[in-house]
Amino acid sequence: MDHFCPCRNTACRCHPANHDQGCSLCIEKELRKHEIPSCFFDLVIGPGETVEDCSMEAFARRVLERETAKDN
Repeated sequence: MDHFCPCRNTACRCHPANHDQGCSLCIEKELRKHEIPSCFFDLVIGPGETVEDCSMEAFARRVLERETAKDN
């Protein structure tokens, strides 16, 4: 079965290209760590930016920064 996955890290053992469980393994892994899957950050980072901190707080900061930038 084909799965949609925006993640570019196909070397990750949790990437859907490496098993048949879709994004479930990745999401479960990240939630256990109280983090957001790194592919979600693609919605709030600019081209060429990288993500070092996948915490929920870091994601929230990025969302707020993006919204603030749109308002200016």
